[in-house]
Amino acid sequence: MTPRAVPITGEIHQVGGRGLTAANDAAIYLLDIGGHAALIDAGCGGAVDRLLMNVESAGVAPERIESLLLTHCHFDHSGGARALRDRLHCTVVAHALDAPFLERADQQVTAASWYRARLQPCPIDRKLAGARETLDLGGRAITALHSPGHSPGSVVYLVASAGKTVLFAQDVHGPLHPDLLSDRRDYQASLRRLLELDADILCEGHYGLFTGRDEVARFIRKFMD
Repeated sequence: MTPRAVPITGEIHQVGGRGLTAANDAAIYLLDIGGHAALIDAGCGGAVDRLLMNVESAGVAPERIESLLLTHCHFDHSGGARALRDRLHCTVVAHALDAPFLERADQQVTAASWYRARLQPCPIDRKLAGARETLDLGGRAITALHSPGHSPGSVVYLVASAGKTVLFAQDVHGPLHPDLLSDRRDYQASLRRLLELDADILCEGHYGLFTGRDEVARFIRKFMD
């Protein structure tokens, strides 16, 4: 597989997910702003070398990755977190409500057992709390919004790039399951909040890229009661 990255804006690429890294990986996105880089999500962890080659193909040296921003604790998004933290010495960010499942490697709540895999415990260096926090990358604000439902500590990230509002909302579609501590009422409330953001671009975890406010809104509404 030839290393490659899929451009979204000049500052944002998709560097992981089906067709780019391992088949079970959810989408992994790279932000490169003002010479400072971050990854959003980590995949399952079985294709870390491939992921870093894809990062390089986007013109970013892996050692420039400062942060790993996790959207939630599930294995297809977080399984590679420990390996990336060890190799890149990056700051791992997750919501405080999902952090314990990653730090103690809860195989059920993280759904690692669904993949017949073992999640490696990963320290969470910055634990988000509350409904909204602001992170900084290269002088650009990244807004982290708590969006529970799929998991207790699901987070979406919002950033302005190329004059567009870009929303990283990895599992808009769910699913909801008792093993994952999902909550339908919270999930529906989170979908309504996502709709109100009027994002120009949605970077989803499994369904790909949605461009244009109408297309983004149509996708979100598909899962609303």
